[in-house]
Amino acid sequence: MMHNHRDGQRSTEAEAKLEAEIEALTSQEAEAAATLKKKIPLPLKVFAILCIVAGVAILPMIGFVIVAMVIAFREGALADDSTASTVLFFALLAILALLTVAFIVFGIRLLRDKRRFAAQTAELLTGLMVAGILCDIMLFGLDGTVLFFVAFIVFLVVLTSYLDPSLADERELQRKLRDMETREDAEDGTLGRDETGKGFIALNFFNLFWIFTVCCVLGLIIETVYHFVVVDPGHYQDRAGLLFGPFSPIYGFGAVLMTVALNRFHDKNVILIFLVSAVIGGAFEYLTSWFMQFAFGIVAWDYSGTFLSIDGRTNGMFMAMWGVLGVVWIKLCLPWMLKLVNLIPWNWRYAVTTVCAALMIVDGAMTLLSLDCWYQRMAGKPAETAMAQFFDRNFDNEYMQERFQSMSIDPSNATRAK
Repeated sequence: MMHNHRDGQRSTEAEAKLEAEIEALTSQEAEAAATLKKKIPLPLKVFAILCIVAGVAILPMIGFVIVAMVIAFREGALADDSTASTVLFFALLAILALLTVAFIVFGIRLLRDKRRFAAQTAELLTGLMVAGILCDIMLFGLDGTVLFFVAFIVFLVVLTSYLDPSLADERELQRKLRDMETREDAEDGTLGRDETGKGFIALNFFNLFWIFTVCCVLGLIIETVYHFVVVDPGHYQDRAGLLFGPFSPIYGFGAVLMTVALNRFHDKNVILIFLVSAVIGGAFEYLTSWFMQFAFGIVAWDYSGTFLSIDGRTNGMFMAMWGVLGVVWIKLCLPWMLKLVNLIPWNWRYAVTTVCAALMIVDGAMTLLSLDCWYQRMAGKPAETAMAQFFDRNFDNEYMQERFQSMSIDPSNATRAK
């Protein structure tokens, strides 16, 4: 009888708990519905109208410029420009045209209160602006246009979080459950795993940032040792890629790309992982070399004359090395990476990551600015701004050559306007 009484009591408690959960879910659904019903505030409506008006006004102008450039190209008026400069300029015009159309669509969706679709359009705008920044740097260097694009990207990221109600719901849910779930996962040793089971690791900012950071350091160590042992035995060369710290960002970005691309294939055949890693690594190495040369006239490596060399920017041997690194990374290093990241106390991890990410962004921005000022000095252009004078004083040619020992700079190789 006592046993039946306890079972009945447990059953009653379980039913009460279930009812409480259902009530909580119902409350959350009601809150989400209320969020969806909220109208777009007046300032955003004004911004939406400005987007539409500006887009409608600018689009014909961009179309006219594109037509004029095509006519000029056919008549040979651009013969003095390099092929790369011409291609980049047309690419920039195409991106600007797509951006203008996207702004019109974005404004319409805002006015119609299509929050989720507006958020998706904002994400498209962000991607197009990143592409525009890269083209603009290669054509004109780091000018005011780039700073405007960067500021607007920050604004769009914030706006996307505000517009998409599911993001707000997710943040609210995470605030309530994060401490409890994180503590449990940390105790179980599963923190950072993909809960869906589709991949090995959760592709969130926390994991990807630390993958980037750790692989920046590991890649620098591997490349330095390889150069010391194989390329120039007994001769040490600093292979760093950022202005401060032991970081080589090409390996960090490469590891992030491979993790995103291969996360779902972590349990697949090593041959497949090898081939995908080789293609991703080779393509990324090629594009990085291309960007550095055409943006700043910098050549950091040259594989001309080697086996399966592609414009000297990558070759068969290094693509194979990327393939091997991809296999080792996915099969062996990711589990180790999770254990390493989980050494950060769970209640510190977000604050530590935020501070480190901010420092890394500052380091990356100062690196680009220092490279741009290095280019300006080598091109014989005087430092006219306070920023350029600051970099001239603190990071002169001698410092830059000593810091980036693997790089050589020649402004004539760049595609930007001379």
